[in-house]
Amino acid sequence: MSEDKKIFQETAKEEQTAEKKSNEENKNPYLVVFYKPFEFEQKSYRSVDLSGLENLSAADMIAVNKIIERGGTVNALPEMSVEYACIFSAKATNMPVEFFNALPAREAIKVKKVVTNFLYGED
Repeated sequence: MSEDKKIFQETAKEEQTAEKKSNEENKNPYLVVFYKPFEFEQKSYRSVDLSGLENLSAADMIAVNKIIERGGTVNALPEMSVEYACIFSAKATNMPVEFFNALPAREAIKVKKVVTNFLYGED
């Protein structure tokens, strides 16, 4: 097989993978797809579904604020912080907050983006 044909096949496969991820994200705006598998407590994760955000209430937001304040963090807009996004996501998914705290920075920012879009996005 020629080198050009191999490169073309690899590029086509990468494009199909990117399209598949894009389609998954379009179906579920709360699905955070990881760049590479994330290992946590001897389990591998390729994504996390934050659809549970829809079920949280103002009481949950207040509880997250209290957790952050007890930790000594003072922030004028706590809901814009990665810490808030991690705690709020843990509540939404019933997963331990340690899962979100252990995410690579790139993935934590994706989670934060979904949370802030949920909170501040237009209906």
